[in-house]
Amino acid sequence: TDETGRRIYTIHVKDLKSGEHLEDVIEETTSSSVWSTCDKYLFYSKKDDSLRPATIWRHTMGSDQEDDVLIYEEKDETFVTYCYKSKSRSFIIIGCASTVSNEYRYISSNEPLSDFALFQERERGHEYGVAHFGDQFFIRTNKDGATNFKLMRCPLNRPGKENWTELIPHRSDVLLEGIEIFKDYLVREERFNGLNKIVIREWSGSEHELQFDEESYSCWVGQNPEFETDKLRFGYTSLTQPSSVLEYDMQHRDRKLLKQQRIEGGYDGALYESKRVFIESHDHTKVAVSIVYRKDTFKKSESPCLLYGYGSYGHTIDPYFSSVRLSLLDRGFVFAIAHVRGSEYLGRKWYEEGRQLKKMNTFLDFIAAGNALLELGYASVNGLYAMGGSAGGLLMGVVMNMSPNLFKGIVASVPFVDVVTTMLDESIPLTTGEYDEWGNPNEEEYYRYMKSYSPYDNVGPRDYPALFVNTGYHDSQVQYWEPAKWVAKLRDLRTNKEPLFFHCDMESGHSGPSGRFSVHRDTAMEYSFLLGLEENIL
Repeated sequence: TDETGRRIYTIHVKDLKSGEHLEDVIEETTSSSVWSTCDKYLFYSKKDDSLRPATIWRHTMGSDQEDDVLIYEEKDETFVTYCYKSKSRSFIIIGCASTVSNEYRYISSNEPLSDFALFQERERGHEYGVAHFGDQFFIRTNKDGATNFKLMRCPLNRPGKENWTELIPHRSDVLLEGIEIFKDYLVREERFNGLNKIVIREWSGSEHELQFDEESYSCWVGQNPEFETDKLRFGYTSLTQPSSVLEYDMQHRDRKLLKQQRIEGGYDGALYESKRVFIESHDHTKVAVSIVYRKDTFKKSESPCLLYGYGSYGHTIDPYFSSVRLSLLDRGFVFAIAHVRGSEYLGRKWYEEGRQLKKMNTFLDFIAAGNALLELGYASVNGLYAMGGSAGGLLMGVVMNMSPNLFKGIVASVPFVDVVTTMLDESIPLTTGEYDEWGNPNEEEYYRYMKSYSPYDNVGPRDYPALFVNTGYHDSQVQYWEPAKWVAKLRDLRTNKEPLFFHCDMESGHSGPSGRFSVHRDTAMEYSFLLGLEENIL
């Protein structure tokens, strides 16, 4: 449980047979924990003073937390550590990760008091992940220039990379995102031309791919804890299709719907239309934009449009259904997602082209997407809006400075806007672990580059669009004072009087308020801001 939104958790233990809550309570942990096979020992991770997950501990059930044993300490401040159990339940694994490197250690889950063995020592630039099946480990790796990753395997008793043999080769146009192992099948999650793919491979070597009809969609492998089954559970959604859980028979190749997101009051997907267009950015690179609107309310070059963006950490914002978004679409809004560089929408290279000294591509891609929506008639001349949160809030702040007349209004949630100051302070959460994302400003080249786009440092005496900023007092990722000082500087220097709202939730953190309905309160504020601007009542 986390009662502040600071992402510092307390672990409680409940006996599932008796329903009894045990006296074991473990304070100040992360959300990463795993049981030994005998359920006598619980491994968990804790954060240091900068909120970096830095240590792994072993708790003996029935004992006090002060007697817990420190198993592993990650001393490199650019790495975080965590623990998990393999799907086979045979191994407890400690993972260490930075932006561009990984390292793993493991023990048998039947031998919780044994020493962890190193799988493959870390090397800068080498990212890999480990899974287990039978007498082999399977490794997703970018070793030897496999930018989009490949799949290797090795014997259990010889995990070093010199013993890895190739199973799925690297492909320059296909990103291998993950795998799921079954007794008779290997399932791959891949991305080609921006779209998710699920590929089922029999261990004999034959394989086939799940087919989807929509132009733009999202699919993913769901929770599949069983090895000995022919059934694959996966998820599917799109801008017009509610999120669904489906079951696919890998042997007979048929699927059935198990559950679909319920829309109160009913929902008719035929009323809405989604598209995917490719626009040209500043350097002639083609950038995808996913678009959705209601057919009977859309008017070319007259409808308001909300453009969403993120574009950092290799995190891809895939097209997804939102029931609350319907309130905008039904009022005539177009909604769009710009799949800018900094994500992995078009593979790992797409991410590399949008980080560190190439970060400017992220911002210019978004600006190009906004201009293209106007040119293509998906937005009215004075009706283009933008939204982004966290690193997407950084995007909003930069775009406001670079192209202040493009958007009528902007929503920036928990925005990372004081880049240079934050990245110079190693005591602030995330700083040291993010040098490989933004750069280290202690080095002059990175300092000057970051300062060239940092939203706070580039606020100036100019007209700005209307702005709604929200943050949380307990935010562990972007401290509340960042957006607060940014708003103060905007109020001081801007040369116009467009609405500028700042909302600080005193009880929430980076992910917003908890509770089933509280998140809708925040959405209502944001949508009221947008609709108020569109109707000229703010």
